[in-house]
Amino acid sequence: MNLPAPSMVEAAYEQMRRRILDNVWPPGHRALEHEVAAELGMSRTPVREALMRLQNEGLVEVIPRHGMRVLPVSPTDMHEIYQILTALECMAAELLAARKPTLKELQPLVDATKAMDKALKADDLDAWADADERFHQHLVDLAGNRQLQATVLNYWDRAHRARIFTLRLRPKPVNSTQEHMLMVERLRAGDVEGASKVTRAHRERARHELVAIFERFKLAQM
Repeated sequence: MNLPAPSMVEAAYEQMRRRILDNVWPPGHRALEHEVAAELGMSRTPVREALMRLQNEGLVEVIPRHGMRVLPVSPTDMHEIYQILTALECMAAELLAARKPTLKELQPLVDATKAMDKALKADDLDAWADADERFHQHLVDLAGNRQLQATVLNYWDRAHRARIFTLRLRPKPVNSTQEHMLMVERLRAGDVEGASKVTRAHRERARHELVAIFERFKLAQM
């Protein structure tokens, strides 16, 4: 049996994952295996392997003889995902603050926050969302716990879809840059409790905004 090259499976996985996360393939999107392969310009074997990986991550459902379906995210899903992300990011903030990081170490967080501010002033919400995700990714990466990184990434994928979907339905995110800079201050000061407290408040505010959109627009899923 000839197995697909790991690089081909990875390429198929990354391309499909990006289509799902950016809602190019929206919730409920269906496609046959050969249709996906044709769209990606590759054979069905790496596509099949990549689909199984995406199914294990909760992004798609593989339907025998009927291809795949992109799974939706419900209000309950988002509530639970944000609870998990809040706990994990608070842990990351605590681990990082306990090291009393230098300003140089924290510079990626500062740069991402400045990019958010610049994007907001230009009314470029897509650039703002990219910079916001960079901030949170750097926060988790700097914590230095690989298992924590891997776990957070799995939940980020599903949260990302809902955030992109609701990006222009939410209030203008004017508070995020201020909250991020406050997080940087607490991290720089080595304030473990303070860094965790600010991170929790920041994530809980985002969760309340997102759940409110589900309720306001009567969305059963997204």
